[in-house]
Amino acid sequence: MSMIRIGIAGFGNVGRGTAKAVNAAPDMELSAVFTRRDPETIDIGGMNVKVFPLAAAEKMTDEIDVVILCGGSASDLPKQGPFFAKLFSTVDSYDTHAKIPEYLAVMDAAAMDTAARQTTAIISAGWDPGPFSMIRALSEAVLPDGDNYTFWGKGVSQGHSDAIKRIEGVKYAVQYTIPLDSAVEVVRSGSRPVLETRQKHLRECYVVVEPDADKAVIEETIVNMPHYFVDYDTIVNFIDAGEFLSKHTNMPHGGMVIRSGNTGENEHVIEFSLKLDSNPEFTGSIMTAYARAAYRMSCEGLFGAKTVLDVPVSYLSEKSRSDLIKDLL
Repeated sequence: MSMIRIGIAGFGNVGRGTAKAVNAAPDMELSAVFTRRDPETIDIGGMNVKVFPLAAAEKMTDEIDVVILCGGSASDLPKQGPFFAKLFSTVDSYDTHAKIPEYLAVMDAAAMDTAARQTTAIISAGWDPGPFSMIRALSEAVLPDGDNYTFWGKGVSQGHSDAIKRIEGVKYAVQYTIPLDSAVEVVRSGSRPVLETRQKHLRECYVVVEPDADKAVIEETIVNMPHYFVDYDTIVNFIDAGEFLSKHTNMPHGGMVIRSGNTGENEHVIEFSLKLDSNPEFTGSIMTAYARAAYRMSCEGLFGAKTVLDVPVSYLSEKSRSDLIKDLL
């Protein structure tokens, strides 16, 4: 069986986590890393793979099957997604929920660009959106008379942290999403409460700024940031670099999807949860599985932009259909 040739675009925390997952996959090989930084500055961790500038991808379409896009949703993926989708099949973890339909349309146009070759672009394949989306859809189908609730944390949100780091004057930043225990318990009770966004989570930020940066402006920018913080109670803590590097460099996360519903007079609660030591490594593992699916769908001529709701679960596994049925059904 031929190996699936993988490229990685972006080699930050998620890129490094993805490289670990690709190197652990028996049916994949890491063929290239692409970066918007100077390739000479990228520490590849001893792996036998070359690092190229983003523009070099245009000359490598015969050398790579799928590119896994590991940039941030705020500013990287809206530009890099369409660029790569015109050249290769892709997978990304775009997580700005409110803009997913818009991003899906842009990626579909790029993947179906008849002036280039057609590709398969699987978008929003982190864990939320991602498996959490699948659980919400499954739970809703099973319990149509019910309500979905999603809680994230306590843990580091990479997308929100990245959005803060893009603010002028910010040197380091991390954002912890914290579910409110009172909200979780009332949802688990099956009472199907109506909860506003800020009644479910607290967002707490730890920020290191550059010398002479205006902390008041930075805090105002954070708490009023659309799609990220404006709808939440948000705490911004300014700390020094020493405290940040000693206390805030690990990246745990997790969360849960809960649906409570009724079948006639009987009440039911469905709950799915994750507890992650490393958010970027888990995200990279999910995207790597979906890279396998993107390759298979592309080989079958299933081109265009897809979401996790469009991908058969069996396409994610290296196992054959018969082995999946025998081992897991």
